[in-house]
Amino acid sequence: MSEFALLIDFGSTYTKLRAINLDEAKILGSSQGPSTVTSDINVGMEQALNSLKNSLGNLPPFKYRLASSSAAGGLKMITIGLVKELTVEAAKRAALGAGAKLIGIFANRLNSADLKQIIDLNPDIILLAGGTDGGDSQVVIHNAKKLGESSLDCPFIYAGNRSAVDEVSHAFAHKNLVITENVMPEFNVLNIEPARAAIRDIFINRIIHAKGIDKAKGQFDHLLMPTPSAVMEGARLIADGYNDSTGLGELLVIDPGGATTDVHSIATGNPSVQGVIQRGLPETRVKRTVEGDLGMRHNAVTILETVGVDELVSLSKIHGEKIIEMITYLSKNPDSVPQSPEEIALDSALASTALKIAMKRHCGSIEVVYTATGPVTAQDGKDLTQIKTLIGTGGVIAHSKDPMALLQCTLSSSDEPNSLRPTSPQILIDRDYILYACGLLSQVDPKAAFNLAIERLTNSK
Repeated sequence: MSEFALLIDFGSTYTKLRAINLDEAKILGSSQGPSTVTSDINVGMEQALNSLKNSLGNLPPFKYRLASSSAAGGLKMITIGLVKELTVEAAKRAALGAGAKLIGIFANRLNSADLKQIIDLNPDIILLAGGTDGGDSQVVIHNAKKLGESSLDCPFIYAGNRSAVDEVSHAFAHKNLVITENVMPEFNVLNIEPARAAIRDIFINRIIHAKGIDKAKGQFDHLLMPTPSAVMEGARLIADGYNDSTGLGELLVIDPGGATTDVHSIATGNPSVQGVIQRGLPETRVKRTVEGDLGMRHNAVTILETVGVDELVSLSKIHGEKIIEMITYLSKNPDSVPQSPEEIALDSALASTALKIAMKRHCGSIEVVYTATGPVTAQDGKDLTQIKTLIGTGGVIAHSKDPMALLQCTLSSSDEPNSLRPTSPQILIDRDYILYACGLLSQVDPKAAFNLAIERLTNSK
């Protein structure tokens, strides 16, 4: 007798369901309903369940009912560190890798203006870092005292100099504080997994209540992680494989959305050309970047300002005044779905622009620098030119008539020879929006999750 799983994503716009036959590693059915988080999340969930039931005739008994969420703006985080290029960057990577949306990054000693800005941003979690173990502790203690005396009532994570733990704990005596390992225990040494785990634990144990998602707890067994983390876990499984099943190898996933464009890479990113030296912090093999200014709805105006009207005219074949009018409408109506040929053309232009810029920011770059011994080629970030697979996910890609053309614009170009974007990867399309489901399923049945992902992605057209 077959066993089944229900994978749920409480999104910002829709609650999406995927029913999976575990034995056959196939999609049994899909449905969605509005994400009614601001009122009663059960309303949208019930609509999605009824739609799924109608399409299947009846709902099977589910062995697993697992959920992820990016509802109500996702997991909003602020990171605070000491040096921008070091502990601040390490804290940023920990937050993004845990599926958070960074709404503020602060370096060095917090002042009153910084504190006011942090309060106004109203974060879900604050990650405080700073100093290597045994190094500078004055700044992080100062920042802890400032935060501890503030009116902020969100959870805090301390992942800084272990020598300052006692003072930091005292400063947060009346706050919700989780202490974990230093994100940078030694100079240029990253240790971000413990902080990622702490962020995800807080998300599961506390944030779901604040978002109102626990109101639907009767419909699922576990809310495992933020949706971006689920996508990343799915990408990791596809890249690495499972037991005797060989994965696809190093890969990229790009996901354009209404509020952000996310890029995930599962790759070392080491220089692929002999003689190139790596510069800056070491790169983590599993990396996520979030471009908060490249949302196709909430930030459509920003995309226009970034590339200019002429670029969007060239891509969409719509005259400039009409584009400005349409983008103004989109920014005020982020839930709108393109219907007319002009709206579809503009959506495609916005998507290709967001995809290209987001990929360029995620990938590294090279430049010639001059040293005492002569010129050398230095690499910042990851070299992803040799990546084997590029996966496109998200609504605009899944529903595009020509998703391959959209993703082609993310590849390396002779116009920008210093950008280390992919050269000639295999391009796969996540038409079923299955990556989040595979990431959730990988936590309980990785074999079924892997087989499902490979079957759906490699056979998508």
